[in-house]
Amino acid sequence: MRITAVNAAARDRGMATGMALAQARAVLPTLAVTDHDTAADARLLESIADWADRYTPMVGRTPPDGLLLDLTGAAHLYGGEAALRQDLLDRLAAQGFAAHAAIAETPGAAWALARFSRRDPIIPDGELRAALAPLPVAGLRLPADMVAALRRVGLKTIGDVMDRPRAPLAARFGPHLLLRLDQALGRDEEAIDPRQPIPPADVAVRLVEPIVREEDIATTAAHLCSQLCSLLEDRGQGARALELSVFRVDGAVQRISIGIASPCRDPKLLLGLLVLKLKSLADPLDAGFGFDFLRLAATLVGPLGAQALVLPAVDDLASAWTSADTLARTVARLGDRLAARFGASHVLRSTHRNTHLPEAAAPLVPAVSIAEPADGQQPSIMTDDASAPLRPLRLFDPPEPVEIMAEVPDGPPLRLRWRRQSLRIIAAEGPERIGPEWWRAPPDAETPPDRDYYRVADETGRRLWLFREGLYPRLHESHEHPRPPRWFVHGLFA
Repeated sequence: MRITAVNAAARDRGMATGMALAQARAVLPTLAVTDHDTAADARLLESIADWADRYTPMVGRTPPDGLLLDLTGAAHLYGGEAALRQDLLDRLAAQGFAAHAAIAETPGAAWALARFSRRDPIIPDGELRAALAPLPVAGLRLPADMVAALRRVGLKTIGDVMDRPRAPLAARFGPHLLLRLDQALGRDEEAIDPRQPIPPADVAVRLVEPIVREEDIATTAAHLCSQLCSLLEDRGQGARALELSVFRVDGAVQRISIGIASPCRDPKLLLGLLVLKLKSLADPLDAGFGFDFLRLAATLVGPLGAQALVLPAVDDLASAWTSADTLARTVARLGDRLAARFGASHVLRSTHRNTHLPEAAAPLVPAVSIAEPADGQQPSIMTDDASAPLRPLRLFDPPEPVEIMAEVPDGPPLRLRWRRQSLRIIAAEGPERIGPEWWRAPPDAETPPDRDYYRVADETGRRLWLFREGLYPRLHESHEHPRPPRWFVHGLFA
C-alpha cells in the first residue's frame, strides 16, 4: 500500500506521494490515513468542472486531478487572463481546495506548467519554448516507464529532449514522445475534448453583488434574453432549446432547460417560458448566499429569417392564409408554455411513423420535442372523394376482443358479441391484409400472425373497424396452428 496524496502538514513532516505506507508510519507513527476512493475523486472532479463553466463553456477533464479550460474570447469578462486566473484560484481556495493554474498557448504546455512550474504562470506568445525547457520530462504527459527510460539516458528535462535529433528519439522511444513534444510546443494541433456540447450561441453576465430574489433573477434573465436574441438575429437563427445556468457563490450550479416547438428569438416569449419553468420547478432554486454569475445558452438553434410585418389582407385568400399562419404560431407557443409549466413529457402531439401496424403509425411524442420525425410521409386515410375514411381516427389500446359468427371461416362477420352486446352486421368491406414487420423483430422472436381488417356497420348505424388475427388452416395443410384465429375491435369510425 502506497500514499496517493498528502496534505500540507504531512508534507512538512516528510511524507510524499508514492511512499510506502509502512515506511511512512515508521517515520510518523501518528499518521492518519484513509482509503483512496477513486470514484469519489471522479465525482468531485466532475462537480468542479461543472462549476468551471462560469469561465468558459469549453471545459475538459484531465483525470485524476486536472481541468483544461479554453479561455478564447472569455478572458475579457474578468478583465484579462491574469484577473481570470486569480479569480479562479481565489474561489477554489475559498471552497477549501489547493490548486495551481497556468495559462499558455497550448493545452500540453498549460498542463506541464500548472504541475511542474511555480514561476511565470502566464506565458506570453513566443516564449513557450523557453518556459518549457527547464521542466522535467514528466511534463510531456508520458507514461511512467518512458519517463524512467529517458532519465536513465540523461534526458531529464524537456529542454534536453528538444535539443536532441528527432530521428534517434523516435527510433529509441517511439513516435509518442515526439507527438507529445509537438503538442506542447504547438507544432501539432491538440483540441480540448469538452465535457458538454458547445452551445451554438450563449451570453453571460457577471454580477458585482450576488442576487437571491426570484425577481432579480428574472430581471437578469430578461437582459440575457435580449442579448441572445440580438446575437441570433445577426445569424438569421432562432432558438429551439434554452439552458439557463445560475452559479452560486459557494460553487453550486443549477441549470434550467426549456424546449421550443419552432425557432424563436422573441425576448419576451423566451423570458416568459423561463419564468414559467422557474415557478414550476419541483425543487425550487436554492440561492444560498446568492448567485453571482448567470449564463443563457441556446443549446439548439434553427433557421429563422427576418420577421416581416403582415399587411392588411386584400382578399379572402390572404386573410385565410394569415389567420392559419397566426393560429399555427399560437398553438405552437401554447405548447411551449404548457411544456414549461407542466413538463415536456406531459404535453404530447401525434406524429407519423413509417410502419404497417396501425397502433404504431401515430405515436405520441413531446409537443416541443427537438428531434423531428423523418420516417416518411404520412399516408392518407381518406378515400379519393374525402367522404369515407379508410381507417378510424380513434383506436383502442389495446384492441378489444370480440366473438364472431361468419358464413364461411375466411369471410366477413355476420354477427358479433362485443361488450356483452350481440350486434348484427348489415354491411362489411374488406379484407385489408396487414402482415407482420418481420424485419424489425429480433432474430429469435416469434413472428406474429397476419391480420385481416374489415370495415363493418351494425343495425344501429355504428361503424367498427375489426380485424382477424391469424388465418384458418387450409385443407392441404397437415400441420396444426398453435392457436385458432382471434377477432378484435380496433377502432370506431365517427
